[in-house]
Amino acid sequence: MTALLRLEQLGVIPVVVLDDVVRADDLADALVAGGLPVAEITLRTGAGLAAIRSVAARGDVLVGAGTVLTADDVDLVVDAGATFVVSPGLSLAVIERCAARGVAVLPGIATATELQAAVVAGLDHVKFFPAGKSGGRPMIETLAEPFSTVRFMPSGGVSADNLADYLASPTIFAAGGSWMASRAHIAAGEFETIARLSRAAVDVVARVRSGALA
Repeated sequence: MTALLRLEQLGVIPVVVLDDVVRADDLADALVAGGLPVAEITLRTGAGLAAIRSVAARGDVLVGAGTVLTADDVDLVVDAGATFVVSPGLSLAVIERCAARGVAVLPGIATATELQAAVVAGLDHVKFFPAGKSGGRPMIETLAEPFSTVRFMPSGGVSADNLADYLASPTIFAAGGSWMASRAHIAAGEFETIARLSRAAVDVVARVRSGALA
């Protein structure tokens, strides 16, 4: 199964900021316990790359890298074990290096111009970022009208309160968010809380897809 298919299957991706790699294994345990064995570990801190390497080595968590800004970053995170790459914006250099390294890439887009550039680059899955400040689900569905083959992953402003609404859109294949594994929860060692919030997010995905929520 490709990384993109697995992300779609899971439906929600924790966006993780780790300040200390020592917390990485406990975080992974909590995500697995919550039925959400996936993490987009960002390069926003000095611990990010080491955390990717640590969690990827376990083999039971789908590990992606977030805040990937350059082609050199792609090499670093792929060498560390990341199987998908997420960027805040659209970089053709990042897209090309991901293709060369054989990893999935989800560049951030917020406009039709950026989306068109992603499509021209051969992509049919993108991140919509920052989702909350860029029009949310209505904007995604508007962008999807002329780009009907593209699927979107909103990130930035996605929460437990609006996850179901996002996932109810057929143009959205998954959503990224940090509420279930926040930087504060991780730093405080609140891993039982992370497991509980992860289980709740998994339940929302299941209920939306079964038609119980819309």
